[in-house]
Amino acid sequence: MFDFLEGYDVLGAFWTTVQLTVLSAVGSLVWGTLLAAMRVSPVPLMRGFGTAYVNFVRNIPLTVIILFASLGLADIFGVTMGTSNFEDQGFRLAVLGLVAYTSAFVCEAIRSGINTVPLGQAEAARAIGLTFTQTLTLIILPQAFRSVIGPLANVLIALTKNTTVAAAISVAEAAALMKTMIENEAQTVPIGLVFAFGFVVLTLPTGLFFGWLSKRLAVKR
Repeated sequence: MFDFLEGYDVLGAFWTTVQLTVLSAVGSLVWGTLLAAMRVSPVPLMRGFGTAYVNFVRNIPLTVIILFASLGLADIFGVTMGTSNFEDQGFRLAVLGLVAYTSAFVCEAIRSGINTVPLGQAEAARAIGLTFTQTLTLIILPQAFRSVIGPLANVLIALTKNTTVAAAISVAEAAALMKTMIENEAQTVPIGLVFAFGFVVLTLPTGLFFGWLSKRLAVKR
């Protein structure tokens, strides 16, 4: 029934997708948090940079960003990402592009969480002598993260599906293998169903887990 799968490393392709997702998610969380801190910063220059970055990046198609990372950074500017191996370089550039894109959405999710924290808590923190950084890291962000677990889960699920764009720069993830199999086997529907099921297996547990976590860690106000 699944003879068309013989000779193809489907699990390996999905493992590459998982690696892209995890590495990009970690990078996006770090950079997105920094961007959110910039957007609520009292320093006008930092606030302006954060706002400009988010509004600019999230309105550019992900495919354009991924292609720029490959054709622009690698081919024109010679950015090698620490390796001369073509496959490793493509993978790392794909992670870089996904982080640059996804972090804009992570930033907005976290910023919405920051806005849910009562203003009086920040004022009280300043009244006892805490700096902006201390107030943000010790008081505001812990509460903000708890209130945006659900939105961040949606961003993570979208990121998992967005990894398919990496096929545009020849990263051997699931979408790239699916394209190759369809071209070679000419069985579009069964191959498409197999890969659709694979992505459901990746994303459905993520949504269920973060849904449970969101309820468990919900901030009671």
